[in-house]
Amino acid sequence: MSATAAARAARRLLPCRLQSTTTRLLHASASSQGAAREASGSFIHPAAVVHPDASIGQGVSIGPFCTVGPSAKIGDACQLHAGSHVVGDTELGEGCVVQTGAILGADIPGQTIIGENNVIGHYAIVGSKCQDLKYKTGDECFLHIGRNNEIREYCSIHRSSKSSDCTVIGDKNLIMGSCHIAHDCTIGNNNIFANNTLFAGHVVVEDFTHTAGAVVVHQFCHIGSYSFLGGGSVVTQDVPRYTMVAGDRAELRGLNLEGLRRNGFSNEEVRRLRKAYQKVFMPTIASEISFEDRLADLEREIELSESPAVSCMVESIRMSFDQGRRGICKFRSWNSS
Repeated sequence: MSATAAARAARRLLPCRLQSTTTRLLHASASSQGAAREASGSFIHPAAVVHPDASIGQGVSIGPFCTVGPSAKIGDACQLHAGSHVVGDTELGEGCVVQTGAILGADIPGQTIIGENNVIGHYAIVGSKCQDLKYKTGDECFLHIGRNNEIREYCSIHRSSKSSDCTVIGDKNLIMGSCHIAHDCTIGNNNIFANNTLFAGHVVVEDFTHTAGAVVVHQFCHIGSYSFLGGGSVVTQDVPRYTMVAGDRAELRGLNLEGLRRNGFSNEEVRRLRKAYQKVFMPTIASEISFEDRLADLEREIELSESPAVSCMVESIRMSFDQGRRGICKFRSWNSS
């Protein structure tokens, strides 16, 4: 065989050898990854992109087209459904379920911490950069979510606007579809937010509150425990504990009696709360006593002042008039005082 023919034969064989070598390397890599997955009891789909520096717990399932960044920490028994993403310095607690299209964290300074047994719905955005124009690029910002929350489809929850603050969500909250929780909000426990509930920045929500759909809450408002916000309400001032508001702009409409009943308040507690509410918010037409005097009279009435629930309601009202607070939602029968 001539030298020219030998060279042509070698060129034909070279791609085959390279392909064979590459195939062996890929099989070796896949075998190594497979052994590691088997050892940890985890499953990572071949179409997922998981950075080698990411921390993956035991029994984790990562579906196709997922991405997991280098600083991510995925707890034991988590499930990442197809097309979900964990980016930035994001920690996901044990037993969490991240459904298709959800994005957790962001590639910005700071951290997103999500506790155990949370469900993150389809296409939810959790831990993204805030929308506050005062945010300074490069500043650290934080989000901390507790345990056993259900965050449904298309929700958005943002990190804080600066390093000295933190967006916080407690435990056992149901946050329905398309809700928005902005920067620096503090959400308590056992709350239910119906679809399209929108909280602006720095809103504080206590425990066991309930919103109907399409509720809008102004920045810096406080929503007291066991309160109810009626559908379509635009809330621009604080909502006292145990009360119900509705309307644009939202007004007090009485006590949240159904919520109190469902949460185990006794008939005696409800009776005292109703009496206290009437004294403060439903004065007789002939009465010219000021709102402050009505509160003071209530605090002097021994039977009511000794009720823990009544004391909590009065405390909630008084705190709403502290410096920097927005006052409470108006009541239609208030006198000019």
